[in-house]
Amino acid sequence: MSYAGAMPLSDEDPKRRIVHRLKRADAMTAVELASDFGVTPTAIRQHLEQLEAAGLVRRAEPSEPSGRGRPAVRFVLTELAAELFPDRHSDLTIELIESIRTAIGEPALDAVITKRSERQEAAYRERLGESPVAIRASRLAEVRSAEGYMAEIIDGDDGSLTLVEHHCPICDAASVCQALCRDEQRVFAALFADVATVERTSHLLAGDTRCAYRIRPIPPPAP
Repeated sequence: MSYAGAMPLSDEDPKRRIVHRLKRADAMTAVELASDFGVTPTAIRQHLEQLEAAGLVRRAEPSEPSGRGRPAVRFVLTELAAELFPDRHSDLTIELIESIRTAIGEPALDAVITKRSERQEAAYRERLGESPVAIRASRLAEVRSAEGYMAEIIDGDDGSLTLVEHHCPICDAASVCQALCRDEQRVFAALFADVATVERTSHLLAGDTRCAYRIRPIPPPAP
């Protein structure tokens, strides 16, 4: 369990002060941090051990020793620690959507979304290739998971496949611009057009707990 996820650091937690101090430095030792905060190196090391166990800090590569003995261990933040700092990507995206809509109108916004979807489809198609339905679906789930959608494929008793997305990293943006969801379904349908039909069966913005798409293989033509 990480502090950045299920157990965020409170403002009063000394570990948050350490994280903020490391954010302003390339790397620091326990002794340097103890000096900054007026506490003992032992106390700092205890906090650093907990932060390291949570995946928020790591030990930096040792520098060349400048004197006798080993160089002191220096600590740096990991990528996971970025979750502890403000992130306005979602707010900025919504602001940009509203600015485009206000400045040049809904048709222009639709054109922007369409262009984005075309690039997305081309990138997905390169990854999926012309493989069979099951492989294509599995690769799509992998790509979507890498983008933060926590996607998986569930096999149906009737031979269909369901792409389930347990998280939506663009939910806030989609709530003010539903063309994003519309084009998402269109992209998926285009990726399987030659081998399967794609139908959205659950939709987060419609009140469901997740988005899901049923992929039904097209039966081969009768002999």
